[in-house]
Amino acid sequence: MIRFLKYAIGLLAVLYLLTGVTQVRPGELAVVRRFGKVVAEWGPGLHVGLPWGMDRVNRVPVDLVRRVAVGYQAGLEETDPNIPAGQLLTGDHNLVNVQVVVDYAVRGNDVVDYLVQQEQVDRIVARITESLLAEWVAGRTVDDVLILGKVELPRFLVQHAQRRLDPYSLGIDVQAASVAYLLPPDEVKGAFEDVTRAQTSIATNENTARKDAHQTQQRAEKERYKIEQQTAHYVRDRVELARAEADSFTKRVQQYHQLRPKNPDILATIWWDEMGKLLRRMKENGRVDLLDNHLGPDGLDITIMGPQAKRK
Repeated sequence: MIRFLKYAIGLLAVLYLLTGVTQVRPGELAVVRRFGKVVAEWGPGLHVGLPWGMDRVNRVPVDLVRRVAVGYQAGLEETDPNIPAGQLLTGDHNLVNVQVVVDYAVRGNDVVDYLVQQEQVDRIVARITESLLAEWVAGRTVDDVLILGKVELPRFLVQHAQRRLDPYSLGIDVQAASVAYLLPPDEVKGAFEDVTRAQTSIATNENTARKDAHQTQQRAEKERYKIEQQTAHYVRDRVELARAEADSFTKRVQQYHQLRPKNPDILATIWWDEMGKLLRRMKENGRVDLLDNHLGPDGLDITIMGPQAKRK
C-alpha cells in the first residue's frame, strides 16, 4: 500500500511537471507570465517552463485575421427604433444605413500589448470605426455616399483607423475594410431607387451621345481626308498641265523666232493651229454647230459664235 502511494505521488509529480511543457503551433506566439509578470515570448515549437501555478502561458494566433462588424444590423430588432445603430446623417441632411467590416491581425512584435487588452480590443476598434463612419458620411452628400461609398469608404477607414488606434497600444494592424450594407432607410428606398435608375439612364444616354459624336467625328475626318486628297490631286494635275502648256508655249516661241526669218507667215500658221485645237475642244463640249450659222456677207466668219448647242 505504501509502495502504491509512493508510485501515485511520483506519477502526480511527473504530471504536474509536465504542465510546464507547452507546444506552440505554427502561426502562434506564446507569452509566458510568471507570477503575473511577463518573462518570455515563445515562437512555434516545444518549450519547457515552470509548472502550472507558477507559469501561465497564453498562446496568441498572429496569422489569424479577426473581423469586427460595425454599424447597421439588417433584420435585427433595434433597442431604440427611433435611432437605429448605423443610421447616419449625411452632409445634406439625409439618412443612410451603413454597415462596415474591419479586419485586423495581431502585430507579432506587440503581442504582449494585445494580450493585456485582449478583452476590449474589438470594442475599441468598433468605437473608432463608428467615429470614422460618422465623419466620412457627414462630409458628403447622400448621392456621393450611395454611389462612391463602397469604393472610397474602405480606403478611408484603412487609412485613418490605424492612426487613431495606435495611441491605445492594442498591438494590432488594420488589414482591410469593406462595406457590407449601404442603403437609404426603407421609408425612402423607393425614391432613391428611382433616382438611381434616372442617373443610370442619364449615364447611358451620355455614353450613347459620346459614341455617336465620336462616330460622326470619324466620318467627318474621313470626308475631310478624302476632300484634301482630291484637292491635292486636282492641284497637282492643274500644276502639271500648266507646266506642260508653259513648256509647249516656250517651244512654240522658240520655233517662231527660228522660222520667222525664213517664213514670214509662221505666226498665222501658229494661230490657225491653235484655233484648230480650240475648235476641237469646243466640239467635244458641244459648243460647235453647223457652219451655216457662221456665213456672213464676206464668207465664213468663225469669229462669230452661234448659239450654244444644248446637251441632251
